[in-house]
Formats: sequence, structure tokens, C-alpha cells
Amino acid sequence: MNENRNFPIAIALIAAILWGFYQFYEKPKHEKLAQQRAQEQALTHAQQPSAATTQHNQNKELANVAPVKPVIGKDSPRITISTDTVKGSIRQVGAVLDDILLVKYTEQTDPKSPSIRLLEDETSDNGYSVVNGWKAANNCDAGSMPDETTNWQIQTENAKLTPNNSVSLVWFNDRGIKFERIISIDNQYMITITENVTNHGDKDISLQPYSQIRRKNPPKSQGFFILHEGPIGYFNTKLYEGSYEDLTKTPHTQQSTGGWVGFTDKFWLVSLIPDQKSVVQVDYGYHNEAHTAQFTASPIHIKPGEISTYSYNVFAGAKVLRMLDDYQPKVGVAHFDLAVDFGWFYFLTKPLFYILEFLHEFLGNLGLAILGLTVLFKLLLFPMATKSYRSMGRLKNLQPKITQIQNVYKNDRARLSQELMALYKKEKVSPAGGCLPMLIQAPIFFCLYKVLFVSIEMRHAPFFGWIHDLSAPDPTSFANLFGLLPFDAPSFLQIGIWPLLMGATMVIQQRMNPQPADPMQAKVMMIMPIMFTYLFASFPAGLVVYWTWNNLLSMAQQWYITKRMTQK
Repeated sequence: MNENRNFPIAIALIAAILWGFYQFYEKPKHEKLAQQRAQEQALTHAQQPSAATTQHNQNKELANVAPVKPVIGKDSPRITISTDTVKGSIRQVGAVLDDILLVKYTEQTDPKSPSIRLLEDETSDNGYSVVNGWKAANNCDAGSMPDETTNWQIQTENAKLTPNNSVSLVWFNDRGIKFERIISIDNQYMITITENVTNHGDKDISLQPYSQIRRKNPPKSQGFFILHEGPIGYFNTKLYEGSYEDLTKTPHTQQSTGGWVGFTDKFWLVSLIPDQKSVVQVDYGYHNEAHTAQFTASPIHIKPGEISTYSYNVFAGAKVLRMLDDYQPKVGVAHFDLAVDFGWFYFLTKPLFYILEFLHEFLGNLGLAILGLTVLFKLLLFPMATKSYRSMGRLKNLQPKITQIQNVYKNDRARLSQELMALYKKEKVSPAGGCLPMLIQAPIFFCLYKVLFVSIEMRHAPFFGWIHDLSAPDPTSFANLFGLLPFDAPSFLQIGIWPLLMGATMVIQQRMNPQPADPMQAKVMMIMPIMFTYLFASFPAGLVVYWTWNNLLSMAQQWYITKRMTQK
């Protein structure tokens, strides 16, 4: 009896639950779907070709159906970017590219340290972003134009930018003009933007696409005279390298056919690459507390009912040399590899880099590649070095006669020089013969220094032992007994094991060579190893490894040649 009495109560509870579920879940869901269908239908009608006045009214209806106030900043709706090399997002309002993480590169040698953040929201202190838009040309009354506040609508079903999926955005202005922006990305760092403009109005229009990089508070330059950091570009067959400080005072403007513009750091680059066949105006300047680099294309004339297309590229990533070389034929951009600052000896430095990269791939370690490269240099210069060491050996054998002449004519400098030159001529010995290998090695040394210092391929490349980054100085210091004492040595005492080894090899090498005839010159030569040790302590460890290994090979070669001469 009680069960029969509870049955109606159960039915009532079930009905109440179903009614509540419909009212609070299903009904709002259906209303939302109906509203979306209404918006899609309005958008579809707005895109259909028709008379200008009809299209204008439909655009107004679309605006009334879905009035959305643009949200600018970190809370703005986002389009996700995901590739093997890049993670980030594009701000939907304005389609601003302001969030890029380089997932293959970390801030420290520890792989768990944060990834390098290249682009950042403009509301932050270190805002770094790319803004693309249009502007009317020749006093054309074309209505409002897309800029960083434009509320773009996503057309693609999957609003995620990947190498296999591009994203299409659309926006209508108040004159019946349809703007469509298609964004795609490769599996590296190159973004392609295709702008389609359809004139649904009844008048001809002239529009200009533009793209602008904005950078607030750029990082302080490392201050090395061999490294350029700041505004960079290639246009009118010339490389442009400016400074942030100059842009705050004097803007730089130039016209060019094609080319590229941007900002460069030691290892990173953000660059704009316009259509290489179009004439553009290049502008570098400082506006609203941000340094800017921009290109503006020539006016594009669009008649009623016509569609015009303009494509350009945005590069935001690491300056990997081989990749930059590959982009030259792919994108058609000239001298994109000049973003890597190889300097005046570019024709030597770049081939040297590729040799070192080949040895790196073959040997599996960059430090071993540097040792192998040194051996190759020694083999290449072996005949010349052998001749030089023979000259130095004969000069060392003449040391007793040289000392005797110095004692006899110590008060007559002119006669001393005359007698010494006569002795050198008689024995067919050149006192400067030992300097020739050093003169030849100087450009090689400088080119290798550039390669190790500016190439991202050398960044965080480990050697053996305590060297975890060959592009950074030796981290040890004699002041704290190379880490045995529990304190960090001051920077001016940061002289590591490898610089000390290099200094020791220089001392031994000097002892193997004949002493200079001039006592003052001899004292200077004695001080040189100390000076070089202190100087090289701040150089990349890879360079110190190269110089130490080079000294060891030179000593071995000199010892062998001297021994043969003695036996002879």
C-alpha cells in the first residue's frame, strides 16, 4: 500500500527533474544554436554578390545580430599556434601576432628551464608584436580599415594554426568591403599571410596593405663590436643595420622593390617579408613608446565586384643558417642569411661554419669538431709552417753569435742593427719568418670567433667535463679553486681551467722559440701569455679550446722539425 502511495510522488519528482533539465540546460543550448545559425545565415547572405545597397544593409543586419565589443589584451580570444618548433597564439581582435614560444630553445642549458619567449603581448613591459592592416590611399573614402582593434570572425571550423591547417578570418567594413585574411605556418618559423579584399561597393577604391613590428624595451645590447643587435633589413641590394637609440631621434624611410625588414637579436629574428615583386615603403621609427619596423605596399586599385589578393610573410624564430638559406628560394627573399652577423669576412666565415657543421654531424660533438677543424687547418698550412719553423730553428742556432754581436755593439744601436742584418743575410735566415703562420692564422681565428659567437647552432653545445656551452666562457675560476671553495668569484677573477691551459701552452711555446734580440721586446713577449690568458677568459670556451689545441699541435710540429734539423 505504501509502495502505491509513493509511486505518484516518484513520477512527480522525475517530471520535475526533466522539466528543470530542459529549462536550465536544453532550452538555453537550443537558443544558442539558433542564434549561431541566424548569424551564419546573415553572414552567408552578406557574402553573396548583390547590389551595393543591399550588401550594405545586410552588413548592418550582421552587426546588429552579433554586436561584440572588442577585447584587447591577454584576455582577448585567441587562435592557438602549434608546431614542432613554435607554441603560442594570435590575438583574434586585430589578428595580432603577439605570443610566440620557441620550444626547441631554453633560457639556460638545463632542458627543464623555460622556453625562449620571442613575442609577447603589447600590454606587458616587454611587448613585442606584429600588427597587420590596411589603409586607404589617394584620399579614397573606403570607410573603416582593418587594424589592431578589428573584430575578426573565424571562418574555419578548426581555429588552430598548424602546418596542416590554416586559419581564415573575415571582416566587413561599413562600405560593403569584405576583408579576408588567411594565415598559414610551416614547420619552422615562417608565417604566410594572404589578404583578399572584395569590393562590394559601387565605387573604385585604392587600398594599401601594411605590416608593422612593434617592440617595447628591447634587451640591452651585449655591447660587442663584432655583433649587431637592433633594426635590420635588406632592401635596394644593401644591408641596413641601425640602432634603437638612433630610431628614437631620427626615423629611417626608404623605398624598395621587395627586400625584408625587422629586428634582430644575437640568436633571434622577427622579420617582415613583403611580396618581392611589389614596390614598398620601408619605415623604421619610434611611436607610442615602441620601436617600429614596417613596410607599406603600393596602392592596390579595386573596382566594384573585383577581388584583389596580396601575400607576404612574417618570420619569428631562431636564426638557423641552413634554414635561412632554404627560405631564399622558397619565399624568393634575397640575402635572408645576412640576418646572421658574419661580418666583413662573410665569404670566409660562412664556408667555415658549414665545414664545422659537417664535422659536428660526423663526430657527434661540437668540441671534437673544433679539434678536427684545427687539424685540417694545420694540414693545410703544414708546408708554410714547416718552412717557418726551420727558419726559427736556424735562428735559434745563431743565438750565440747574436749574443756576441749584441755585447760588442751594445752602445751603438745603428751598428748593432747593421751587423745583425748582415748575419741574417749571410746565414739566409729571416727574423720575421716565425710571424708568417701567425699572420695567416689571424683571419682564421677571427672567422672562427664569429662562428662560435653568433651562430645559434653553437648555443648550449656541450663539450666534455665542466664545459656545457661552448659559446659561453669557461665557467670555472682559479679564485675559488675551480669550485672547491663555496663562493662565486668576481667577474674580473673569472679565469677558468681552459684559459690557464692556453696560457701555459703559450709559455712553453715561447721557450721553444729563439728569444728576441731586443731586451724590451723580450720582456713584452714574456707578458703576452698573461695578457692573453686574462683576455681569453671572457671568450667563448670553444675558441679557447681551439687556441690551446692549436698551440699543442704547433709545439708537436716544431719539436719534430727541430729534432730532424738537429739530427741533420
